[in-house]
Amino acid sequence: MTLFSMLLIITGLCLFEIISSIDNAIINAEVLSTMGQRARRWFLVWGILIAVFVIRGLLPWLIIWAVNPTLGPLGALLATFSSNPEVIAAVEASAPILLAGGGIFLVFLFLHWLFLEEKHFGLPRTEKFFLRQGVWFFAVVSILLTTVSWFALQQNTMMAFGAIVGSSAFFITHGFKQNAEENEKKLLASNYSDISKIFYLEIIDATFSIDGVLGAFAFTLSIPLILIGNGLGAIVVRQLTISGISKIKNYRYLKNGAMYSILALGLIMLLRAFGIMIPEWLSPVITFVVIGFFFLKSKRELTS
Repeated sequence: MTLFSMLLIITGLCLFEIISSIDNAIINAEVLSTMGQRARRWFLVWGILIAVFVIRGLLPWLIIWAVNPTLGPLGALLATFSSNPEVIAAVEASAPILLAGGGIFLVFLFLHWLFLEEKHFGLPRTEKFFLRQGVWFFAVVSILLTTVSWFALQQNTMMAFGAIVGSSAFFITHGFKQNAEENEKKLLASNYSDISKIFYLEIIDATFSIDGVLGAFAFTLSIPLILIGNGLGAIVVRQLTISGISKIKNYRYLKNGAMYSILALGLIMLLRAFGIMIPEWLSPVITFVVIGFFFLKSKRELTS
């Protein structure tokens, strides 16, 4: 991998992490506004270390270990640094399982947004049409999972299992996110202690980070690059939480850009899972183009 490729991947990961974490940053900002200065400072300082090194560092390692149990915890941690052909072969052999699960998770995430979630219409005709067909969401994702699992079974039974795990992970994390939105209203309207709010924010951050971590595997399987890219993005999100989230909220279609990027990354992961070779530069380039399009669309609306 060339230096340019590494920088492109890291920059793409950083941008994807920022845009996909906008909802998280908005929740953080609203809850932080009800907390004391000392608690806010603790969350913004120590919370960054937890978000970057614990959550976004721990999750990729756990995922690599889960799909490569024979490597053991230390072996999984060192796998991406290793030049041992056997270790490299083990990681590459397990990649379809991870890519199938992550791809299903991301495509389900996009379809839920497209069919069921209220949104600013960045592509009005398309998005309004699908929102009116919301009742079909569960049928569509069920058929998609069945189709992917059927073809995966022809190649690797564990790849089909990975797709099922990705589906389960989506519905579990979606449940946590829905609960988070309900609890946010309770927190803002009640006198919960600052410590309770800090624990709540850390749990929410962990839940929202799953999207970014799984999406990162569409860019690369290298944990160091994922840690750097997602870590930088998490730091930027914290800074936006402090000073710029009200400005970011004015860019109405950034969420649309994030979701269409998630669709593209999910499809890339599924294609790679089935052995279709896709260059590593494609994921960051698509991310730049899609998010750039919706950013410019938002900016034109602000200035018109």
